[in-house]
Amino acid sequence: MPTTRLLNFAIEGPADVVTVRQRARQLSVMLGFSQQEQVRIATAVSELARCVCRRVYGGRALFAFEAEGRGRSLAVTIRDNGGAEKSANVRAGEQRPPAVDSNESARQLDIAIVTAQRLMDRCEVSRQSDHALTVTMSKQLAAAQSVDQVALAQLAEQLAQAPAADSFVEAQQQNHELAAALAELRELQDDLLALTRELEDTNRGVVALYAEIEEKAEKIRKADEMKSRFLSNTSHELRTPLSSIRALTQLLLDRMDGELSVEQERQIMFIASAANDLSNLVNDLLDLAKIEAGKVNISVAPIDVGALFGALRAMLRPLAQNPAIVLHFIEPEPPVDFDSDEPKVALILRNFVSNALKFTEAGSVTVALAPHPDPAMLRFDVTDTGIGIAPQHLHLIFEEFSQIEHPLQRGVKGTGLGLPLCRKFATLLGGEVQVASTPGAGSTFSLILPRHLSFSVSASEMAPA
Repeated sequence: MPTTRLLNFAIEGPADVVTVRQRARQLSVMLGFSQQEQVRIATAVSELARCVCRRVYGGRALFAFEAEGRGRSLAVTIRDNGGAEKSANVRAGEQRPPAVDSNESARQLDIAIVTAQRLMDRCEVSRQSDHALTVTMSKQLAAAQSVDQVALAQLAEQLAQAPAADSFVEAQQQNHELAAALAELRELQDDLLALTRELEDTNRGVVALYAEIEEKAEKIRKADEMKSRFLSNTSHELRTPLSSIRALTQLLLDRMDGELSVEQERQIMFIASAANDLSNLVNDLLDLAKIEAGKVNISVAPIDVGALFGALRAMLRPLAQNPAIVLHFIEPEPPVDFDSDEPKVALILRNFVSNALKFTEAGSVTVALAPHPDPAMLRFDVTDTGIGIAPQHLHLIFEEFSQIEHPLQRGVKGTGLGLPLCRKFATLLGGEVQVASTPGAGSTFSLILPRHLSFSVSASEMAPA
């Protein structure tokens, strides 16, 4: 049953407008629409019927039940025949509606159509001429509402037996609907007021929370400044005595004050080694303090990768004293140049190689220029065959003063500052560091840099990651 007609009657006077509203409400009640939906349907239908009644003569209202696919709805069509004005053919006892200006009539009709579009699920307007038009609107039934052909026949019979429209009763019904709508609106206003008060309380809590966060952020910022200042001052204060210790131990080892016994030489070597380790720690702390204080300057210049690898090979040869480990540099063919800060690039690669040598018992450590998918970037890989790093520990190696527990780690000196500094310097150079590792099989530390860093920056302009 795609479409079943339920009612079809003329709209010739104000009484018919009352009837249309009454029938629309009765049908919506019989079809199981909610109270709110009943008011919406009745209001949309009566507004259009009122405009048609005052505007033209010969309008009609058609109520039907539509069932297409899974959709079922009550459809109402309001149609006029395009008459210019009402004729004198008015029912007995019925007053002729006052004349309405054509512009005012059109405006009221437009308002009624907009109202129907807002209140109904569907509202379509078809204009046959300047005066004649057809408005078809519908309201969807709930899925649980059961309506079949027998039920529709019963609906039509009940409507036929229903009493004629009574303006007084209809006005009373509209007053009830208005009172119910106002009561519902009052409840909604009370709910809205309660929500507004709750939102105000929440906002006050959020404001207080933001104030607390800002206060804590300011304390953290001051503490960070104090830490950086402490690291910088302490590092500078330690450098002078350390330089003196290293110079004096070197003088003793050079026999400037006479020969040394074997035991004396051994003890002085211990002193020199400890002084060198402490000096390296002080240098790392000073670099860290400079980065955090924004006082590290980047000086960009052309770098030859082959020359860089040669300098690193000579610098790191004293560290590669284990005959079971081969330190191998693969120079690029053809030669490659790029623009960056050479001392800082060398520092990063030197740290990578130094760590690889420390944690590799046998095998090789290879430094190479690897391909990168972005032609504007360069990738340096330092690959070892060492102990490797478990996946859950990869994030720890870039945290300051962090070291991973391992039997080999206990025999290796370190502060846990090397890799964090490498990451910060890489960020300052416009690049990044990456690591891929398999426990027991080795690791690959990568430095990715832009080919052309064409400007000088400082740590204050480019915050480290």
